[in-house]
Amino acid sequence: MVLAATAVMMLGAAVPPGHAQQLVLNATAVATLDETAAAMPDAPSAVAQAASQQTPSISTPNGPVSPTTGEPKQTKRILGIIPNFRAVSADQKLPPQSVKEKFTSTVQQSFDYTSFILPAVLAAYAQGEDSEPQFHQGAAGYARYFWHNFADQTDENFWVQAILPAATREDSRYYTLGRGGFVKRAVYAFDRTLITRTDDDRETFNFSEIVGAGAASGISDLYYPSADRTWTKTGQRWLTNVVIDGGTFVFQEFWPNINSAVFHQKD
Repeated sequence: MVLAATAVMMLGAAVPPGHAQQLVLNATAVATLDETAAAMPDAPSAVAQAASQQTPSISTPNGPVSPTTGEPKQTKRILGIIPNFRAVSADQKLPPQSVKEKFTSTVQQSFDYTSFILPAVLAAYAQGEDSEPQFHQGAAGYARYFWHNFADQTDENFWVQAILPAATREDSRYYTLGRGGFVKRAVYAFDRTLITRTDDDRETFNFSEIVGAGAASGISDLYYPSADRTWTKTGQRWLTNVVIDGGTFVFQEFWPNINSAVFHQKD
């Protein structure tokens, strides 16, 4: 502004009077542009700040990795098939889960086209062990084992991942540690059955997991034979639910490394 005014004064003596007004107008326009340019850096800095909060993955021959740490990232599906929607990559920052997101992810996982795999495996194992003699053997017996296990899985998913997390404001996602030795990471992963995050990013007792698995086991008494409605049987189903979830967390913890080293799968 000062430089523009000085230039007008110096040129005023050298130009005819009829051009003085035009010079003043030009100087005013230059000053306005100067002031506008001075204010413009704020907008780019805001864009830069927003961009700095993003953590896009970098594709490499061994799969996606974090651009900040170089650690392998989680993929949405394991082997391109098994749902892995709730696993969060190491050091990735995400906004709190909404109630809608908690229920949506639970529905996606519970009724995914691969949701029959775990119940099918558990049903085959239980039938082989003849754990429910009332179900009998053969195809009809296997079908009974299967639908009971599928109902157990779906019921537990909703209690642990949606209903109770919505009520207690707990984050139902699994946050990958991604660094340290095998024992440290394995213990951390299994501990997530006891420790979780709240929606405001604080660690807390995993009420949803422990109480939710217990609630699902109690509800299963409604459709299991009367001989299986004992405290022992209900407790066994409760413990089985928690152990399966803990094992799932351990596998999710190491999946990015397995994927990077063996399968080279991309997200």
